Formats: sequence, structure tokens, C-alpha cells
Amino acid sequence: MKATDVLVKCLENEGVEYVFGFVGKENLDLIESISQSKQIQFIPVRQEQGAAFMASVYGTLAKKPGVCTATLGPGAANLLTGVATAQLDGSPLVAITGQAGLNRQHKQSHQYIEMVAVMTPVTKWSAQIKEASAIPEMIRKAFKTANEEKPGSVYLELPENLALEPVPPRPLPITSEQSVLPSHQAVQTAISCLNQSEKPFVIIGQKVIKQDACEELLNFISKLQAPTTHSFMAKGVIPKDAPNNYFTFGFNENDLILSGIDEADLLISIGFDKVERPPKEWNRKRIPVLHIDSQPEEPDEYYPTAATVVGHIKQSLEILNSFDVPPKSWIPSGNLKQKMQQSYQIALEYRTTEQMSLTIENVLHIVEKLSCDNTIVISDVGAHKISIARTYQPKKPGNLIISNGLASMGIAIPGAIGARLSRPNAPVICITGDGGALMTYSELETAKRLGLPLIIIVLNDQVLKLEQQMMNKKFGKSFGVFFENPDFLMLAESFGIKGFRPKTLTDFEKMLQSEISTSELVLIDIPLDHGKKK
Repeated sequence: MKATDVLVKCLENEGVEYVFGFVGKENLDLIESISQSKQIQFIPVRQEQGAAFMASVYGTLAKKPGVCTATLGPGAANLLTGVATAQLDGSPLVAITGQAGLNRQHKQSHQYIEMVAVMTPVTKWSAQIKEASAIPEMIRKAFKTANEEKPGSVYLELPENLALEPVPPRPLPITSEQSVLPSHQAVQTAISCLNQSEKPFVIIGQKVIKQDACEELLNFISKLQAPTTHSFMAKGVIPKDAPNNYFTFGFNENDLILSGIDEADLLISIGFDKVERPPKEWNRKRIPVLHIDSQPEEPDEYYPTAATVVGHIKQSLEILNSFDVPPKSWIPSGNLKQKMQQSYQIALEYRTTEQMSLTIENVLHIVEKLSCDNTIVISDVGAHKISIARTYQPKKPGNLIISNGLASMGIAIPGAIGARLSRPNAPVICITGDGGALMTYSELETAKRLGLPLIIIVLNDQVLKLEQQMMNKKFGKSFGVFFENPDFLMLAESFGIKGFRPKTLTDFEKMLQSEISTSELVLIDIPLDHGKKK
């Protein structure tokens, strides 16, 4: 078999269902080999960045590597932002591109860039396939590396001249990974810390979701009864009405939760990834930390570990739950939880929608109200991401996708495609600002072509609102943040997509209620006050 046929056999062996990508001269043989597969569907996209975003979100929800492909040079370079997003968000992804033949890599050559060097800083492993016979080993290593802790991106490139070389079709067997258990001494030290603490505060990160440890976490915090907060990417791990739920943290230097954290004598960090918020910004008093994670902590003066429990989080929590630790219930002073509920507009006031204005927060309450348990909501990046992190409360863990590692604008529309393909029976709602929407708006054609039922909500205010707020705070004025938009409904119509523009919150609720269970692709353009030139 030719090398690309064997590569596809190896992808099939890894359980790959979709390859997102764009066709070019140097990956023609790979695309042709994929076309012969009865298992793998090739998803042609409109731009390579969209392919990587799709693969990243697919990998997050499917809990196995999403796969994207492109040609050499500009195609591979266009993958970079999405590959980096998966790396910092902890999403398993394998990117495979074509490359110039080995016979022209020693000199300047058309479209040739040394992409392994470019991709190395944003991946767990980047390599060029230099021998066609190494394909089975390298594909197996790529998927193993992408999926093991901490999940992330892997990049492989196949020089054009190797694509046709004959290779025996011998995919390597997939061996099960053994869970790492914490040491007995580490557990004993952790229990001692818990027993000695009077005011522990629990901080939860997304690895709890990624390692299926939510049930064990709920048992842990139910027994401990200490106040608990979670990061952006861990939303949904605690029920909205849990008495010790102090909601989301990680907004700014004046985060409301910081006053509660400052009162603690022990911070219990469970599966928290510092890429979301560095400890310097939330552990100002250098409070001792009980570190529970699948990986050792990085040295940080604002993260002084009193105990470290390293192992699979689910099993680590099971072990800790087997000990009798007395409850550590305490309430941060100053009615903190009530202040957070009010400031973050978490509790919807008792009013009808006719009495409420068309704001981001009120839109989110309607989305929350009409969503079912398995609804996937994906947020783009911008001021609305902050509103979603504060206000929206998902019913289940893992059903709200917020990119908070690289936090790249433009992820939501292609990400919604990846989400729907990974969860074909789940409603998917994409919430994006107009800035992020137009970065990857072309992928609506991809969604339409695939016949994917999605609801795309565009918050239309003609301003980069978050940047405007930061500039006003720093300089007392803003510059370079305003722009004009096309008519999103006419643009949607040009793609053959149904579009709506609500004038009131009641209009929006009726539209969403009507469309959320349909099998159509729908765009809802919500005009907001843009405050231009203020």
C-alpha cells in the first residue's frame, strides 16, 4: 500500500471519525486515501484555522484527538492558531500536513517553511515523517501523546515524495493506559492538612471534567462543606443551587471571590490549570495550597504547596473520600455569595420578559431557561465571554465550552460544528460577538453543507467591547475598537440560512423556543447598544 493509505489505516485504527481540512497539492494523496475510507469522513472547510478549531472542540467533547489537515506553507501556517488553542485549552488534537519533498528542503523553495520549528512551541510533540515505514509508530505516538495528561496538540508533516512509497499496512495496537495512583504518604499528608485546616476554600479546574471525576468531586465537597469556586472552563461541575457554590472566579484584580479566598487558611486546588489564571492574581496572601491534580505543580511563590496529591483525579478523590474528615463548613464574611449572585446577575428577578430589556445577561437567562440537560453552549471570546462565565449556569458539567487558555476570537462558529459532530444528538448553541463572528463566518457554509442544526447567536454592538473597557480604564478613552458590520440576516440568507432579528427579549425567547429543537441552521442577530464614540 502507498504511504498515505497506510496512514489512513492507522487513523482508522485510532478510531478517527472525521478529518477537518483543506486540500492542497502536497496533501492530495492523503485526501485521496481518506476518500477510500468507509470509517472516516473528510470535512472540507473554508479556511484551515476553522479546521483546527473544529478539531479542538471535537477533541474536548469526544475526549479523543480531533484531527485536522492542510497542505504545506500557508495552509499549515493557517492551522497554527487552532493548534495553539487546543494546546493551551488541554484539548487532544492531531494536525497532519503535507510538506515539500525532501529533495528541496535544503534550499529556498516555493511555499516551503520549516513548520516543525514553527509548531514546536505550541504542541506537545512536532515531527516530520522522514521514513514512510515509520508512519505506524509515529501515528500511534501522536495519538498517545495528544491524549495523555495533559491533553494537547501534536503536529506531523509528510513530505510529498514519501506519500507514494510502499509501506506494509501494520497499524500498532492500542494499549490501555494505567491510571496513576497517589502515594500513601501523599494522601496521609493531605488528610493531615484537611484535619488541621479550619477555613479551607476549594478551587476547581477543568481537569475534573476531563477525567470524569465530577461525581467524586461532589462527594468530596459535600462532606467537606467548605466554600467552593470554579474556573471558566470548569463551569457546571457544581449544581447552581449547591449551598457551598461560590460560582466562577478569574475575572480581574477586583474579583469578588478574592475577599473570600483571602479569609481561608488552606486552598484546595483540584484539577486547576494555571493557564486560566496565574496564582499571583488570586492567592495574594500566599495561602498554603493542597494540590490535587494529575500532574505535579509548577514552582510558583504564590502557590505554596502544603501537600501534593498527584494521580488520576477521579481515583485520588475516591481515596480521599474514604477518610473521615470532619466538615469544615464556614461562610465568608460580608454576604459574599449574595453579592456575587446580584453582581453576576445569576438569579433572574421575578419579572416577565416583557418587562426586561434585551441585554446579554437577560439573553443568557433565556438560553439557560430553554436549554435541556444535554444542550451544548459554546462561547466565542470577547466581553460576552465574561458575561457567560459570570451569569450562565449550565445544567451539566462539560456542556459549556469556553476557550480560556489561548482565548482566541473566532473559535465559536467552527467550534460549534465540531461540537455537533461529536454530540450528534445534542442541541448546540453558539454565542459569539460580531468581532469573532466575522473572523470565521465563512464556516457557516460548511455547517450548511453538512446539514448541521445549529443556533448561532450574534451579539451585534459594532465594537470590541472588552478592549474598549480596558482602554477607557487605562487611558480614559478608546481608539481602534469600532467598526461597521454587514447585515447579518442578508449575509445568512446568502448562505441559505434562516435568520432572525429580535426587537425585544420576548421576541428572542419566542424565536429560541421555536428553533431550539428544529433540525435547521439558524442565525439570530441581536442588536445591542454599541455606545459609539463614547
